[in-house]
Amino acid sequence: MVSPGKHTAALAPHNTEGASAGLHVVVFEPATPVPLPPVFLIHGFASSVDLNWVKTGWVTALTRAGRRVISVDLPGHGHSLAPYDLDSYTPGKIRADLLQILADQGVQPLSNDDPASGVDLIGYSLGARLAWEFGATQAELVRKMVLGGPNPEDPLADFDLKAAQDFLNDGTPIADDSTAWLLNMAQVIPSNDIFALLALIQAVKMEPFDPTDAVPRMPILLVAGGLDERARSMSRLAELSPDAQQLVIAGRTHNNTVTSREFKEAAISFLT
Repeated sequence: MVSPGKHTAALAPHNTEGASAGLHVVVFEPATPVPLPPVFLIHGFASSVDLNWVKTGWVTALTRAGRRVISVDLPGHGHSLAPYDLDSYTPGKIRADLLQILADQGVQPLSNDDPASGVDLIGYSLGARLAWEFGATQAELVRKMVLGGPNPEDPLADFDLKAAQDFLNDGTPIADDSTAWLLNMAQVIPSNDIFALLALIQAVKMEPFDPTDAVPRMPILLVAGGLDERARSMSRLAELSPDAQQLVIAGRTHNNTVTSREFKEAAISFLT
């Protein structure tokens, strides 16, 4: 048994280009596994496996439900390497690295003869954007997806990099509320490398999110807090995907929806 207190962790040995991606991969095994695919967790901007999934109770809830859990600290986050080159952070490169992680973990294409084949994805915020694109491009692998705090418009695309750099250099106030909020979120965690995260934002701007470019066709559960502005726009994602369901959790914001027991229970039920 591998529990939240005892888990396997390693830097991913390589990516699809054959070079080291330096990503910290953590796998949690259930005490009593069920014949269902593993669940792959993709965290949000400025978060990590530990912050997004372990401390919020997700790993415990999923492993108690019998699910094998695969998780990763995105580049520049948690225990993964934090290079400053933009190529390490483009969404396309990250998705390629996620695909390699699943291959390394033995995930096989979906098969009607094997109920444990494929993978289920749970992504939050930035992780939801990456999961949407991953599911659309890797339909042969992804059985179902749960996307928390999803947004049809990528909030990182409007991040004011110059304003953030000026603030870090000399304390010049940031006029844009979204930029100030994201930068503060990145700085709250002492272990975050703020310059690596700014490189990620710049790389994301190079590949703006357009959910209509490729639409996932597997069943999707979209979840947002009632006090999260994304809850007002995630219906646009639901309209694109024919098998999408929506759940709005009353009284929750973008920051604390991920801790909701209702969210966990709905996700586990949906992925059963």
